[in-house]
Amino acid sequence: MSQSPPNSPNTREIEFWNSASTRSWSEHVDLIDRFMQPVTDVLLNHAAPKPGETVIDIGCGSGTTVMEMARRVGPTGRVEGFDVAKLSVDRANERIAEAGLANATVTLADLSTAALASRRYDLAVSRFGVMFFTDPAATFAHLHAAMKTGGRLTFAVFRTARENTWASGPVGAVRPMLDLPPPPGPEDPGQFSWADPGRVERILKGGGCQNISLTPIDPQMRYAGPGGAEEAADFCFLVGPILRAVAKLTPGQRRDVRAKLVDYFKGIEGPDGIVLPGANWIVKATV
Repeated sequence: MSQSPPNSPNTREIEFWNSASTRSWSEHVDLIDRFMQPVTDVLLNHAAPKPGETVIDIGCGSGTTVMEMARRVGPTGRVEGFDVAKLSVDRANERIAEAGLANATVTLADLSTAALASRRYDLAVSRFGVMFFTDPAATFAHLHAAMKTGGRLTFAVFRTARENTWASGPVGAVRPMLDLPPPPGPEDPGQFSWADPGRVERILKGGGCQNISLTPIDPQMRYAGPGGAEEAADFCFLVGPILRAVAKLTPGQRRDVRAKLVDYFKGIEGPDGIVLPGANWIVKATV
């Protein structure tokens, strides 16, 4: 397990993303990429990395967005990913090497405190990697100093839990079986902590950003095809809010939760399989 960087304000999140609960993000990359594809495509089209640009990818996980952007910036450009999860970073660099992308790398570091070269990046991108900073305004002030004048920021973040039925629906089905923590406060890090446009604007302005915009996107998140209730239930143990909650359960309790999820997904299956609504912002800004 990797250790938290010295003086990191994000120790709790770093410990979680290096726990056994999150191994799935490095071990089941293809499954997670398939699920996230509707968001990934929109994010990268909005980010529009250009040939020759230098890009920073925040919370890049196992490297899918890093690799795609490395192809888009070409051999004269460069993409540098940062993540706090050691297994994901190792997997990302393996995939980059296998793909022969000499213009990409991923570093194990907390962006809040990582040493970043001054005025290096043309573009900063993140797919669900910016919502977990304890002090986001300070983090973006730190990032600001690493961005070139006029540099662009493009992030995908979640709107409210209520709107993200792909996450809130399964949780609601098994809520009585889980010891869920209280909802985070409005200034606390968390999956839905960038849902409020006013807070997003305040964070980014506090980090020296301007020209801030939030564009709603509403992807359909596909858990499984027809007859895939068991596949969908298993996926809940890989990604999403249930992942954290089941970590403390016994094997028997986990089986009971899974059985309840199978019943839930059977009940909502449609002609196209098990598909639930997502709700995101594409956040854009300049420095």
